[in-house]
Amino acid sequence: MNGQSQDLKILFFGDSICVGQGISIHKGCVAQIAAHLEANKSSFRQNILVINSSVNGRTTRQALEDMPYHVQSQNPDILVIQYGLNDCNHWVTDRGLPRVSLDSFKGNLKEIIHRGKKFGAKHVILNNNHPTTLDQDNLPNTEFSFEYFNKKYNEASRELAEEMQKEVTFLDIESHFLQLLKEGRKMTEFLLEDGLHLGESGHQIYFELINPVLKDAIKDF
Repeated sequence: MNGQSQDLKILFFGDSICVGQGISIHKGCVAQIAAHLEANKSSFRQNILVINSSVNGRTTRQALEDMPYHVQSQNPDILVIQYGLNDCNHWVTDRGLPRVSLDSFKGNLKEIIHRGKKFGAKHVILNNNHPTTLDQDNLPNTEFSFEYFNKKYNEASRELAEEMQKEVTFLDIESHFLQLLKEGRKMTEFLLEDGLHLGESGHQIYFELINPVLKDAIKDF
C-alpha cells in the first residue's frame, strides 16, 4: 500500500473502451467491475476503490501528458492500461501518418508502465484491443484499413508485454475475441453500429476477462 489511504486503489487508464462510449454508464466493463467488487467486498481484507481515469479519444502520447494528474496523484495499487485504437488511427490532416507511430506507441506504453510502478502500482495489467469490423475502407492517405492497423498495434502491445513480462500481466483481448469468432460468433454481436466501440455484450466479455485477473492481483494485498 502507498500509505496515503487504507483503500486498495484500482485505476483504469485508457480511452473510450474503458469509458464505455455509446452505452449507459452502468453497463460499461469498468462500472460492472466496480459494482461486482462492491457487492463482494466482504471477501476482501480492505475496502476497494475503483478509479476510472479514462478519456474518449486519448492516445498514449496524451496519456503520458495526463499521468501526473490522472495516475501519479492517485498512487494506484493496481493499474489497468488499455490504448491503441486512437494511436493507430489516421487523420486526413496527417497525410498518411498515424496519430502515434508504432515505435512511439510501444515507447509510450513502456513509460506509462514504468511511471505507474514508480508511483505505487504493485500490479500493472496491460490489455490490447478487440477486433473491429472496419476492414473494408482504407484510412485516409493509406492503402490499408483501420483493422489492419489495429492488428499491428495489438501485436506491438503483445511484444512489449513479452519484453516486460516480469513487470506486467498481459491480457490478450484480441486473441480471446478471435477464439469466439472461430466458435461461430460474430463481431457485430459485440460492437455498436460504428464497428469500433463495444456494445453491451462486448463490455460483458471484457468484464468476464478482466475481473478474474483483478481478483488474482487483489489477493497479493
